[in-house]
Amino acid sequence: MFSVFVSAPNTDDPLAALELGDRPEPEAADGWTRVQVKAASLNHHDVWSLKGQGLPADRMPMILGTDAAGVDEDGNEVLIHSVISSPGWTGDETYDPKRSLLSEVHQGTFAEYVSVPKQNLVAKPAELSFEEASCLPTAWLTAYRMLTKDSGLKPGDTVLIQGASGGVASAATALAKTMGLQVWVTGRSEEKRQGALENGAHQVFESGARLPGKVDAVLETVGEATWSHSLRSLRPGGTIVCCGATSGFNPPADLARVFFLQMRIIGSTMGDRTELAALLNLLKTTGLRPTIDKTLPLKEAKEGFQAMVDGNTNGKIVFTV
Repeated sequence: MFSVFVSAPNTDDPLAALELGDRPEPEAADGWTRVQVKAASLNHHDVWSLKGQGLPADRMPMILGTDAAGVDEDGNEVLIHSVISSPGWTGDETYDPKRSLLSEVHQGTFAEYVSVPKQNLVAKPAELSFEEASCLPTAWLTAYRMLTKDSGLKPGDTVLIQGASGGVASAATALAKTMGLQVWVTGRSEEKRQGALENGAHQVFESGARLPGKVDAVLETVGEATWSHSLRSLRPGGTIVCCGATSGFNPPADLARVFFLQMRIIGSTMGDRTELAALLNLLKTTGLRPTIDKTLPLKEAKEGFQAMVDGNTNGKIVFTV
């Protein structure tokens, strides 16, 4: 079957490690099922896999992709929850120390078919297209959990979202507006800031700019480049929720500010199946939809990867199969 995969990592030039071609069709183990992929969305995780980050060479060749929507073996339209828990695990899959995402241990979604545990299938609402649904399991689910379970925010509070155009950031902007929050967003360019306004932000600022007031919470996906600004922007007792670090993993700690102002720093990773179902229901009832920057045939995946590596995105990149 046609697939997008990696056989050998390349730390310096990840796009050189990207391969397009035939890979074996997946077989469904006991308790698993095969899904015909209709649409799959791109995440930074896929670029890191090309670099070998979190994906050692001994697990390659590996089909990339964590997110997909498609049709199961019974003809049902489904969305795949991409967190794969270890055998026997019960409860929130994100707390399983042996969990993985699709494309880390098990072959990923950038292919005609993918095999997943039956319990990882969630019914796709008819109101959402396959392309829209495929955006949700990583970026949108992460943003949803950050804004609900992790941040402590309530309607009327102010949230700062660092980095206007990333998948999680753009999802969080749209979700936060729908949840009744005051939404402030930073962006590196006028184009990205304008995109954030169109996506629901109430105010936008240049990266690192002095804000008109302190915020109740900050959503951090950028890391080193914005961390100090996040700490300076937070009110005493406020919360930083961090789900990633696309600019680097070693920001200045500024611990004196953290303990003196009693700040909370919360790590956040994905979400469980019940949260994914709740997110789907929110989109179904409100009419909110993911912002899709590009929709490309899977055979043109290199163009989508190039845009992500260059930072030239404003929303999600989706591949259709």
